[in-house]
Amino acid sequence: MEYNRCGKSGLKLPQISLGLWHNFGSVDSFENAESIAKMAFDKGITHFDLANNYGPIPGSAETNFGKILKNNFQGNLRDEIVISTKAGYGMWAGPYGDWGSRKYLLSSLDQSLKRMDLNYVDIFYSHRFDPETPLEETMSALDYAVRSGKALYAGISNYPPEQTAEAAAILKKLGTPCLIHQVKYSMFVRTPEEGLLDVLEEKGIGCIAFSPLAQGLLTDRYLKGIPENSRASNPNGFLKAEDITEEKIKVIVALNDIAQSRNQSLAQMALAWLLKDNRITSVLIGASSVGQLQNNIDALENIDFTKAELDKIEGILAFV
Repeated sequence: MEYNRCGKSGLKLPQISLGLWHNFGSVDSFENAESIAKMAFDKGITHFDLANNYGPIPGSAETNFGKILKNNFQGNLRDEIVISTKAGYGMWAGPYGDWGSRKYLLSSLDQSLKRMDLNYVDIFYSHRFDPETPLEETMSALDYAVRSGKALYAGISNYPPEQTAEAAAILKKLGTPCLIHQVKYSMFVRTPEEGLLDVLEEKGIGCIAFSPLAQGLLTDRYLKGIPENSRASNPNGFLKAEDITEEKIKVIVALNDIAQSRNQSLAQMALAWLLKDNRITSVLIGASSVGQLQNNIDALENIDFTKAELDKIEGILAFV
């Protein structure tokens, strides 16, 4: 595992980070989640990413991760890991449990710390841009989180390029630089290339890509349709059966052929494809088993591409 500097900060993140969006909630096997987290750390993954509403039920991923920390990461081991959490999507009913107000963000952070039994998180994110709350208010909440010692760094997620630049300027003026932007990015979701990555490079902000495997589409699971026990067949998941079109399967099969020629699985190639860009600090993977986790980590054995491979991939992705 190599560690990349996060933007222009002093913090380094592993090339691959572990996200707890799926498989760590109250509906999942705690023993399996614990095994995945332990193996991740043993393999050099030092960054664990959460949000207040991860579950299901919302909050249960943080509760379970808190138990994993207590069981396995006592003492100085806390200093060997980076823990991030977020607030910005719906967490509780009523006017104060959603979006980007100072009240919501700081109340949510307190709740997250209590669920994980932590004094601080390493990174606290505004999970999405709120068009109805002044950006100064949202950023001042992040600044306060850092100044109060409840977070070490401030980050943003799912912000458009223009608002990213504005948020970075506000945080810089407040004296709490924006460390990182977490954005949905994969072979199938290229939106960050439309200005955001340039803003991050210009401002010295790190970038971590979530859903790098497009919710599992960029794996060998869907080469022949929708299998049982896949995310598309899970009623609690975000990937829906209607996302698996015949045209999409043809693209997946063609990409898989290139991956095989590189002696990689499709998932490994998809992760490597993101890491080829030095503006990407880390890719954020989920894992449902230790075997799947190992398969993803093995992507690091080959993250170089020839121009011919990249051109062929672009030709295939033109049909997405």
